[in-house]
Amino acid sequence: MTQSLWLDTGYPRDSFPQAKGHLKCDVCVVGGGLSGIAAAEQLAAAGKDVVLVERDRILAGTTGNSTGKLTAQHGYIYADLLKKFGKEGARTYYDVNEEAVRRGREISGESEARPTDSYIFSQTRHGTEKLKREWDAYREIGIQGSYGKETELPFPVQASLSMYDELQIHPFRFGQRLARMAADHGARIYEMTPVRTMDFQKRVVSLATGGTVEFKELILATHYPIEGLRGLNIMKLHVSRSYIAAAPTDKELKDQYISVDSPQRSIRTVNIDGKIYMMLAGGSHTAGMKKETDEEYGRLTEDLENLFHLKGITHSWSAQDPQTPDMVPYVGRISDSLPHVYMASGYRKWGLSNSIAAGKILRDLITGRKNPAIGLYDPGRTGFGSLLLQGLKVNGLVAGELATGYVVRLDSPTCTHMGCKTRWNEGDRTWDCPCHGSRFREDGSVLEGPATKPLDL
Repeated sequence: MTQSLWLDTGYPRDSFPQAKGHLKCDVCVVGGGLSGIAAAEQLAAAGKDVVLVERDRILAGTTGNSTGKLTAQHGYIYADLLKKFGKEGARTYYDVNEEAVRRGREISGESEARPTDSYIFSQTRHGTEKLKREWDAYREIGIQGSYGKETELPFPVQASLSMYDELQIHPFRFGQRLARMAADHGARIYEMTPVRTMDFQKRVVSLATGGTVEFKELILATHYPIEGLRGLNIMKLHVSRSYIAAAPTDKELKDQYISVDSPQRSIRTVNIDGKIYMMLAGGSHTAGMKKETDEEYGRLTEDLENLFHLKGITHSWSAQDPQTPDMVPYVGRISDSLPHVYMASGYRKWGLSNSIAAGKILRDLITGRKNPAIGLYDPGRTGFGSLLLQGLKVNGLVAGELATGYVVRLDSPTCTHMGCKTRWNEGDRTWDCPCHGSRFREDGSVLEGPATKPLDL
């Protein structure tokens, strides 16, 4: 298994107990990543009695394996948002994510965050044309930034587009701080507490530890909503995996960058207790569809050597992210028939700001406060056309994997979620499911859902 730089350099872990016995609460949060913790902190601060249950250790999933960019600049997105949602919708998306950046700046400690400008850049004519369209969108929406050619990167770029006054964070340390804030507000956090079943009608979560949680409201802040959800939400999320590598350097970049050209690369440095690392991320592909993932780490290593003249990779890791058909996350009620069940997912690799935004959206929904982002992020917003398109892609992939998995990979373990054959991931030493993104450790234990049971090895 590879090792995340963030998880390797976090604060000493707080000890959260395993849930046992019968618990009652106003709001039960399933999932201890930044989404779940942000929602728990917001709701507990608003006076709600909150119980959060995490299958493993908090923040050990996508949060602890991210790039640590807390920014409203989510690659090339605002030109598309203008087309899909109009000026008001695009501005709302920017506002809630920029508010998340401000919130991060307010609560983070000195060793957890650093102010920075965010840049997207191009090295091709096609990429430059995209940047010009994005710059036009910035000006129409009212985003503070600038368009130019100059960057501090050690290679030529054709154009760059900045967003001012964003943030870099140590996501694990930052999440640890937020978890302590949630606990200080009265939220009860439990680790090593897998969910066995959820009864939405009786409003009871049954735990693998033998305990139960009786709730009034339920938030599913798991990476991919558990398969037991009603309706077609499972069709609406495509899951992709990307890779990160870090190497020591003596040169700290002032700002953070991501390219619009292919292969896409995300670039930043981080200073952790006086030691500087260059971080390079990229290599996105559909989760579970690649065995020789060492190739992706190899490409990042080559780029670190060739572009930045760095050797001696100390950390390498990967993360996977669900994506909705229209790029805006799903945060809110699952359906009108289950008004007390909420979800937060589909962050498209920009989960740090969107997680903090989701915490406030969920708080406002549950406490009855107005929030212009509630409608934009509503899971029920997607129409039949986009749902059908994504459903054809994802369900077609599932059908193909169910068929070919048993022919091509007869000896591979069967995913305990929906019966697809897993594929061995050589780089991360994991069993990955290409159907819905479940991942299992080498010993078969669940690393990431939606699967909840270990592999039969």
